[in-house]
Amino acid sequence: MKDLLNVIVKNLVEDINSIKITERIENDVIILELSVSENDVGKIIGKQGKIAKAIRTVVKSAASYKNKKVIVKIL
Repeated sequence: MKDLLNVIVKNLVEDINSIKITERIENDVIILELSVSENDVGKIIGKQGKIAKAIRTVVKSAASYKNKKVIVKIL
């Protein structure tokens, strides 16, 4: 799931070197924490959070295909 999130985010931001994704597992739930540079945060969140919601939907759909649960946090 981390790789999928990385591919999506790389295509949205300008500074790909600032992308940091950490992965934790708590109670059988994968938690992905995403951080990007301050200039790119708006591109990840989008107007009214629509892009962030779409990113979470795609990652959760891919995880459900593998019978896993994922939470994407944008820091």
